Amino acid sequence: MLAFCGHDCCLIDGNGRIKFSPRVLKDFDDHCRGKVVLHCLPEGGIAVYPEDVYLEMRRHEEAPVARAATSLVFRRAMRRFGAMSKSDQISGQGRITIPPAYRSYAALESGTEVAVVGVEIGVEIWNTARWNEEITKINDHIRDKGMHEMAADLLPRETGN
Repeated sequence: MLAFCGHDCCLIDGNGRIKFSPRVLKDFDDHCRGKVVLHCLPEGGIAVYPEDVYLEMRRHEEAPVARAATSLVFRRAMRRFGAMSKSDQISGQGRITIPPAYRSYAALESGTEVAVVGVEIGVEIWNTARWNEEITKINDHIRDKGMHEMAADLLPRETGN
């Protein structure tokens, strides 16, 4: 069975909590027993990854200490991951609390519906309007890329004389 797929609409309550659907809860329970990491994405959503997935993402950095000593770009990436990530545990009621700074960053307002989107390695939480913009960008990009691929197939090929 596919894990972390699909799209749900969930309400964010007055305390900044979201209750996940039973399907998402099962995926997190099967994968990590509810131990997750929230991470603010540059695109404007909040990723919720199983803790082991997040750790694996970070573990693949080669020679992080040496790179941190010599690379401004790497230090900035580390700062961003460190400052914009938080460990959490899904509650027994199937909820997570999104910290106020993260809610502000992602434009998630109490009492509104948010999009919870499966991304195969976890889920992302989006302001609904931002999600609609993001999926439009994704679909436009895929269509444009497909048009370029088809156009390349139609170009006359050089023949060796």
